[in-house]
Amino acid sequence: MKLLIRNLDRLTTEAELENLFLKYGTVQSCDIVLDRDTGESKGFGFIVMPKVGEAKAAIKNLNNKEIGDNKIRVKKAEDRPADKAKADKASTESKTEE
Repeated sequence: MKLLIRNLDRLTTEAELENLFLKYGTVQSCDIVLDRDTGESKGFGFIVMPKVGEAKAAIKNLNNKEIGDNKIRVKKAEDRPADKAKADKASTESKTEE
């Protein structure tokens, strides 16, 4: 399950974020989104946890938790419209091939 983490302190590192989520289970990947021009954190990131139960435990326990000077917000990441359009197109194409 892919999780969106918002309101990160700009000084939070990927290692710190990953360690926070490792308390609740396996972390497949951890990415903090960086500004292309400055290379600084945009204050949000993504964690992928392969086991849904572990991801839900992380959401429950970490949402609104104070990390650094900020209360982070953790929720299931929604598919981007472009990703959803690709998935819909692939689904439609596979149905027409049948």
